[in-house]
Amino acid sequence: MSAAALFLLLAAAVSLGMTAVWFAVMKGAESGWVDTVWSFLAGLAGLAAALVPVSGWEGDWQRRLLLAAVAALWSCRLGLHILRRTLKGGEDPRYAKLKEEWGERWRWRLFLFLQIQAAAALLLTTTIFAAARNPATGWQWSDIAGIAIMLIAVVGEGIADAQLARFRGDDVNRDKVCDIGLWGLSRHPNYFFQWLGWVGYAVVAIGPAGGWGWGWLGLAGPALMYWLLVHVSGIPPLEAHMMRSRGAAFTAYTRRVNAFWPGAQKREQTT
Repeated sequence: MSAAALFLLLAAAVSLGMTAVWFAVMKGAESGWVDTVWSFLAGLAGLAAALVPVSGWEGDWQRRLLLAAVAALWSCRLGLHILRRTLKGGEDPRYAKLKEEWGERWRWRLFLFLQIQAAAALLLTTTIFAAARNPATGWQWSDIAGIAIMLIAVVGEGIADAQLARFRGDDVNRDKVCDIGLWGLSRHPNYFFQWLGWVGYAVVAIGPAGGWGWGWLGLAGPALMYWLLVHVSGIPPLEAHMMRSRGAAFTAYTRRVNAFWPGAQKREQTT
């Protein structure tokens, strides 16, 4: 199979998958299924990008196998986390706000939005493809560093999600803002670690010396993920919801804690 054929098949599969979840939402399914399905589809596309034989893009089989395993680990952890949250019920506030803003045209606007998400998943897949197909033989320091970064990212994102779930599960914290653990270092540590995982793939793709030109395609993943999380569908709509629902408490939190990059809390100024 050629690389072009592989990506055409992946594009069709991911697009059909997001179309299916769109139909489900039209029939009354919770909007949380969108992110659940996207997480599993992105993982499956990553597995295919790493493992499917592609003429002229063989790469090292051990590297391909390990990267496929990491992609599966990331996808399963994130997908199952969102699935558990979705099964508890309740509309995702980001999608609820979009539905309100789109008005009567929300059905077709949502369809277009989900197809854009499908395209984003395909672009992210190029990062996994570039990392898995790096022609360097044997283990390089960049492989070890990149995979270590990915594993730190998966663990860090899992810890952040678990800390937030415990905080929300305690009735004492109702209407409060989570600022414990990693949430005291970043207002969105789960997003930071999600982005960091794609940096790991880019490190593997570029390699120890950056001599393989196609490896620089690996930067597409972290660049796209940063833009989406920080400027588009991640932080902006979520913080707008938090500002509406938590008000002054969230405003004070934003003064103390960085939005994305982890760092020490700032002291609130007193007058």
